Formats: sequence, structure tokens, C-alpha cells
Amino acid sequence: MAPRFQVKSNMKSLEQELHCSVCKDIVKQPVVLPCQHSVCLMCASEVLVANGYPPPDLPPEPNSPASTPNTRSPRQVRRPTPKSEQRPIDRVLRSGPHLPSPSMPRSPGYGTYQGRRRKEAPPLVMMFPCIPCGQDVELGEKGLTDCLRNLTLERIVERYRHTVSLGSVAVMCQFCKPPQALEATKGCADCRSNFCNECFKLYHPWGTPRAQHEHIPPTLNFRPKVLTCPEHDQEKLQFYCRSCQRLLCPLCKLRRIHTGHKVLPVAHAYQALKEKITKEMNYIQSNQDTVLSQITQLESSITQTEVNSVSAREQLAQSIRDLTAALAERHSSLTQALESTRKKRGEALSAQVLERRGLMEHAGFMAFTQELLKETDQPCFVQAARQTHNRFSKAIENLQHFTLAADPSFRHFQLDVAKELKLLTDLTFIKAPVAPVIDTQHTMAYDQLFLCWRLPQESAPAWHYSVEYRRRGVVPGGASRGGVRGGLAAARWGWQRLDEVSGTSAVIDRLEMDSVYVLRVRGCNKAGYGEYSEEVYLHTPPAPVLNFYLDSRWGLHADRLVVSKEQRCARSVPGLSLLQAADQALTSCHLTSDLLVGDVAITQGRHYWACSVEPGSYLVKVGVGLESKLQEWFHLPQDMASPRYDPDSGHDSGAEDALDSAPPFCFLTMGMGKIYLPQHNNHHHHHSSHGNGNRDHITNGNGSSSPTGVTYPLPPRLGVCLDFEKGRVTFYDAHSLRPLWEGHVDCSGPVCPAFCFIGGGALQLQELVANRNADQTPVRRVTIQARGSNLNNN
Repeated sequence: MAPRFQVKSNMKSLEQELHCSVCKDIVKQPVVLPCQHSVCLMCASEVLVANGYPPPDLPPEPNSPASTPNTRSPRQVRRPTPKSEQRPIDRVLRSGPHLPSPSMPRSPGYGTYQGRRRKEAPPLVMMFPCIPCGQDVELGEKGLTDCLRNLTLERIVERYRHTVSLGSVAVMCQFCKPPQALEATKGCADCRSNFCNECFKLYHPWGTPRAQHEHIPPTLNFRPKVLTCPEHDQEKLQFYCRSCQRLLCPLCKLRRIHTGHKVLPVAHAYQALKEKITKEMNYIQSNQDTVLSQITQLESSITQTEVNSVSAREQLAQSIRDLTAALAERHSSLTQALESTRKKRGEALSAQVLERRGLMEHAGFMAFTQELLKETDQPCFVQAARQTHNRFSKAIENLQHFTLAADPSFRHFQLDVAKELKLLTDLTFIKAPVAPVIDTQHTMAYDQLFLCWRLPQESAPAWHYSVEYRRRGVVPGGASRGGVRGGLAAARWGWQRLDEVSGTSAVIDRLEMDSVYVLRVRGCNKAGYGEYSEEVYLHTPPAPVLNFYLDSRWGLHADRLVVSKEQRCARSVPGLSLLQAADQALTSCHLTSDLLVGDVAITQGRHYWACSVEPGSYLVKVGVGLESKLQEWFHLPQDMASPRYDPDSGHDSGAEDALDSAPPFCFLTMGMGKIYLPQHNNHHHHHSSHGNGNRDHITNGNGSSSPTGVTYPLPPRLGVCLDFEKGRVTFYDAHSLRPLWEGHVDCSGPVCPAFCFIGGGALQLQELVANRNADQTPVRRVTIQARGSNLNNN
């Protein structure tokens, strides 16, 4: 048994868990909010009233006179007051209609429905600001009435008070006269009152129902024996809804709102929750060393924070001093330039003033001129008067065209500091880059993972980036595991990192096939690393990627089919031959079919490739076929007449006996922004639904299959996976790796990727990520005989 001082120490550590978040004191009459936090009932009501809601109807205080069954002395009234009970008929009469009277208006009863009243205000939904949550919690229309009382917390508080001797005041009998009031020795849970021994015997005489009441130690806080439903009176809460996370009574369980919810007996919920909490507590207790180490690390971080803050404060002061010194130096140089200009302008204006003063009537120049005019010797006068004449001419010109020798204004010496003031106003600490935004249009998984991103405009610049990725487990069908098991499986695969990535894109290689990878990126600058971007999920191809080029040696019609120089893109344009053939026919169907194949022949293994078809294409077929059959069926004249005329269709050569064998080729048809997916139930239907059993189906584009297929929007990229050993071809939406359709093909010989154009259209092979920055040189035709070991198979 633990020592008593240790028990008290453990109980004292409980106090912070027993505080009300509103009054910061130990809770009294706690109620459970919808967010599972508990507050005092009185505190909650005061908060609601302070927020403008009407005062709620609260139960009387446990120790108030209103809560006692009788405030009179038991010696004055020997017989206990009988407990009034309401009969069922009384409830019916009270809820029924009443005759209108001035003192009693008509109350709604039978035959009325509250919801039918017009212009009725919507019900008031109370919102309680929960401090621990930091947000408003919806209480519903009834407010605190719907909140259950936390009896468990009350019991813990009572044990805590009793253990640490808090509030150990004497509980007095509520039925003794005040002068002779005795200390209570018992409490009655049914009467919700405290009694001394004499009063308890007086109010609980033998042979009466009160003698069966439950007596408890005296207390000032009486609690109900069991929790009852706040909506249905006296109904016990016997069920628990896991979907709503609420206790239910048998009547609440029948409501439509809980239809489809997982409702279990409260005993089962009690046992399950108790086991979970016990396991969680045991886990925490068994990892006390980890907790202590983390506490030590946190305390060290607090100390380091103080030290770093002092260093940062010194750096801030030094930066401000540097700015002040730079401003002072600039102020000195600008002041010196201003003073030099002022001195030059003042000298120029002073000289102009002296010149004008010389023109005054009593000035020396005018007196000299008067004396000069008194000269009678003509040669001498002419010799001396020429200089005076020049001075007068210049003076008259200046008088007539007077201008200042210098501009007295200093407008151009004013500083425009708006930009600098804005910079100083916006002067703040450096910030790390915000979370980058993944460019999902260019991000893809093919032979390698290509991740592309950008920084938002409001972000601080990044010096470099850190790309992190990890592999998640996948289940058959390509879907990733979810729930707790998926999280545990993902935890086994740690994050791998590419550090100091320059630019806004990265390539990740050496990946597992048919796996889901999670990727994220964050930027870094002088302030450190910023926030992570949103995680993006990429699914790698189900087989090694096959790299090939378009081989135009078969059935290439130069007037209507053009292959790019890189041999990875082809475009078909209806040529003049189709126009001439259509001009010669009135009812017959004339189509032009052009075939392109890959420059590889597959004889073994599983291989995957992808391509994109232009949405405006008329009809384009993508798939695979036997090399020998493709040569046989497509080495025909360029213009093919009605498909009904086919001298070598095989109808009379026993071809019908081979319906159970796999077709020699397998195609999916796309066109006009749609993709056609045939539906089949057996092998025979599968064979005919392809339209691949003979040449007639390929040239017509419809085949003999019944129109039971479905059309879907054309995906941006179409993936094709060939399993040579199983003779199976699977078509995917290459963007999400979602399987679209699966068919079979005859793999008795080399199989080639094949593409068929009917009418105008365009197609482009998916470029390898590894070849994005490399020179692309078409390779010669090769044969694939062995299965590659990674995603790229050249």
C-alpha cells in the first residue's frame, strides 16, 4: 500500500486537472460541453448571459434553503410532507387545449402544430466560447439544458477535497433550529438534505417508504444517482452512439437522426473505453524515460531560446546602428552639397546687386559719366568714352531683360523618401518561404518521378528546396490503404530527402513499381526552412516503362499522315484521296485507315507505356497486335472501299471456328473527346467486342459487337500495360493509374504497340522523364526479350 504522503502528493497534482477554465477555481457542478470539456454550471450561465443570451433555468444551489425538503423544524411538524407526484392524466390535461379566458390564453394542444405557424422566428442556437478549444461550441436550442452533468468529475473533486482537507467545514443539520443546530451526521440522497441522528430518525421512520432512502455521508453537493436524458424525463441513458458520440436513452435511440449509426449498449462502450484508456495510460507509464528526455529537451530549448533571443536583440540593435550611421553619413554629404550650392548662388546674386547699385543717380559711375561729359577735347573724349558707352549698353540691356543670376529656390534639393520610408516601414525580420504549391499539371510518375512546384507571390525568396518522399503500401487494385493500419504501414517507410535542390523541379529515380509515393517540398533561406507543401500522391506504373519510337514504314501515307522528327508524335489529316473516294459514292461508307507501330517487338515480360490523344481527333485506336498479322492486314491499297467488301475477311475460311482463341490484336477507340470502353461477359463476347477479330472491324471502327459499351471523357493520358505471358492488355488512366479496361491478345509471336488513325487526329507518346534534358535520337528497331529490373526499359 502506498504511503499516505505519497497519496496526498498524487492527489495534489490533480488540482490543475480540476480547475474550471472560466473561473480558474475547482469546478462546482460541472457540465460537459459538446466539445467534451467541463465547466462550472454557474460559470457557463454567466458566460452565456454576458454574450447576450437569455438567462438559463438553473437548478437551485445544493446548500440553499430552496433545495431542502422542509425548512421548518421537525419538532413543529412531526409528519413528513408527502412527495407530490403527477399522474399521467394530469400531464394529458395540462398539455391539452384550454378554453380561452382573459387570465388564461389558449395554449396549443391537440390539433395544433407549432411548425405551421407563419412568420415564426428561427430557433435560437446558443454558441458557447470554449476557452480550451479556442472556438465557439454549438450548444443547440436548449443551451445548457442539453449538457449532461459530469458526475464522475464531481466524485473526483469530492475525493480530492477529502484527501487534501480542502473546505473541511462542518455540515450542519438543515432541520434543527438555528440556536440549537447540530452538526449533520448523515445525508439522504433521495431527500437531498443533511440530518443529525435525531432528525434523520424523525424524517425516516421505520415502516414508511422513506426508511428505504439511501443515506450517505453529509455533503453540500448532492448529485443524482444516475444520469437521465435531458429531453425525456426520468429516462436512463442506456445506449451510446459512436457516430454522434452521445449518450442516448431508449427513446432517443428510435429517432431517425440515429438511423444507420452504430449504437451500442452503454456497458459495451464503458468496457471498450475503459480498456483503451487503461492501455494508453500503461503506454505512457511505460515510456516515462521518453517523457523525461523530452522534458529535458524542452527545458534546454527554453534556455536556448533565451540565449538566442539576447543574441538576436544585439544583432537587431547593431543593424539599427548601422542604418543610423549610414543615414548620418548621407545626411552630412547632402548637407555639404546644399551649403556649397547656397554659397555659389549667394555670391552670384550679391554681384548682381552691386552692379545695379552702380546705376543709381548718386553712384560713382554716374558721377564719373557726368565728369566725362564735361570734356571738350574731342579726340580725348572719344578715346575715354568708348568703355563708358559699352558699360551703359550692357546696363541698359540688363535693365530691359532683367533675370536673376541664380535661382533662389531649392526645389531640386528636396529628397523623395517615399520609397525609402516604405522600405523602413516594411522593415521586419527575415521570413522563411511559405509552403510551395505543387504543380499537378506537370507533376507525374512515369519511368521516374517528376515533381514541379512554385512559390506564391507573397512568399519570401528561397535559396534552395528540400524534397521529401516516402512509399506507401498499396492494396490490389491500386488503392492505397486507409485508416489506422494504413498509417502504421506508412510509418514503416521513413521520409527520404533530396537536399539543396535548386530550381522548382526535381526528378526522383530508383522507384518501386506499382506503388504509391507521397511527396512534399519546402523552401529554405537565411531564416531556415519554411512550411511543407500539401502532400501529393503519385502512383508509379504497374510494369517497367517501355521506351520506343513510332515506326512509319508500314502503311504510311505521306499525303495524310505526318510523323515528327523525333518520331514520338504523329498527326493524321484527311487527304485528297478520301475526298475523291467520297465523290464517287452516294451510299457506301468510305474510310481511310492509317497504321503506325512501335519500333519494338515484345516477346517476353510485362511492359507499360503511355500516350496522349488530341481531344479533337476523329477516331484513334490505341493498343497492341501481333507483328505478323499487322503486316498482313494493313499492307493494303491506301483507299479502302466499303468494309462490306472484303475478299479475304475469313468468313469462308474457317475463321468462325477460332472465336474462342485470343484475338490477334487489342485496341481501344477514342475520338471526339470520348473513349469507348466495351463491356463483355465471356470470352466470345470479349473477342467480338474488340472489333479485332478480322480486318472488317478495324476498318469500320464499329465491328460486330453489340452496342453495350460505355463512353467516358477522354483522359489526358492513356496508359497501356502488356503482360506477354498472360496475353493480357490493361488500359489505364495514366494520370491516376486507374484501370479503365482489360482485354486479351494472342501472344504466340512478337507483339508490337500499334496506333490506328481514322480521319483527322493527333497522338503523342509520353516522353521519358530521363530524356527531358537529353538529346533524343530515334533508335533502330529492337526486340524486347527480357524483363527490365526497374521502371525504365529501353
